[in-house]
Amino acid sequence: MTNAITVTTLNNQIKSLLESHYTALWVKGEVSRVTYHTSGHLYFSLKDENSTISCVMFKGNNKSLKFRLEEGMSVVCFGGLSVFTPRGSYQLNIMTVEPEGSGALALAFEQLKKKLEQKGYFDESNKKELPRFPKTISLVTSKTGAALQDMLRVAKKRYPLVRFILIDTLVQGEGSAKQIAKNIQVADTLQTDIIIVARGGGSQEDLWSFNEEIVADAIYQAQTPVISAIGHEIDFLISDFVADKRASTPSNAIEIALPDKTELFMSIDQMLNSLYDICYNKLANKKTKLEHLQTLFKENSYKQKLSNQKELLSNLKENLLSAIRFKLSQKKALLDTLKENYAQNDPKLNIKTGFAQIIKDGKKIKLEELKNGDVFEAVDQSTKILAKVLKS
Repeated sequence: MTNAITVTTLNNQIKSLLESHYTALWVKGEVSRVTYHTSGHLYFSLKDENSTISCVMFKGNNKSLKFRLEEGMSVVCFGGLSVFTPRGSYQLNIMTVEPEGSGALALAFEQLKKKLEQKGYFDESNKKELPRFPKTISLVTSKTGAALQDMLRVAKKRYPLVRFILIDTLVQGEGSAKQIAKNIQVADTLQTDIIIVARGGGSQEDLWSFNEEIVADAIYQAQTPVISAIGHEIDFLISDFVADKRASTPSNAIEIALPDKTELFMSIDQMLNSLYDICYNKLANKKTKLEHLQTLFKENSYKQKLSNQKELLSNLKENLLSAIRFKLSQKKALLDTLKENYAQNDPKLNIKTGFAQIIKDGKKIKLEELKNGDVFEAVDQSTKILAKVLKS
């Protein structure tokens, strides 16, 4: 048995053979027994209907995995065989993993979206209202990006009264997600009215930082209202769902955040016109009431009452004078009648020469009516005598 080799030698030979021959493999199968170790390594098995193989994805490769492996997931793995000599076992050392039938980024997006939705990150009840007239806005974006210039240009035209605080931010690439999250937290301490997280368009990979959970957490935990303005109108990011408002573009974020000065001027003109109409109508009503009160005051004032009394007294005086004149006219007419009658019955006119009228007790009587002892007057046109009958 001089040709016998040790177990270690055999395992080393197997390791050398397998690892040199199976250096780059694409293997597909169903994921099972997934373990995310505290060390950062990922352990799982790939299986099909008949076989199973152990897999390991070390921390350095696992960090670049965009989605999370789940039990029963169908995947395609790229890697090579490695042999653990002490136990004589082999496994696949995985470099990359792609979900079968869909892209890794798309799957990662749906996984995180589902997770955050279950945590309530997208609930409308948690959305904060944007102030109507913001004074200061924090811009979490790149100072060299076109998005910044677009936003400033729209703001100058739309509402130049607002003040911006730029927080220069790396918006793509390695470490960008952490910096975006950190700068959102910094902006939240500045006591501005709104935070706008923005960047221009790009590929799915370019925009991916805004699909990271760390960014979603920062937006959700911010006390300041946040507008997510990433990419173009067709781009939807996790940050869009978590933010208080989603803007289709950075320019649209400014349109959402700021009022339009032209519309404000028109609104002010309308308010002024309405205020003028209200004031005019109120003044007109007050004027009418005042004129009515003035009329009532005049009608009930002492001066008016005195004037009315004077007028009444004047009327009474006039009426009295009219009555007196009427009475005097009646009396005058009666007097004239009496005068005329008197004149017609004047003894002087009725007594002829040699004749006299006999007056007894103020009445004219006939001579034959006198009796013995009667006292009477004999009157003609020029003479009146008192006489007594001695004998009838």
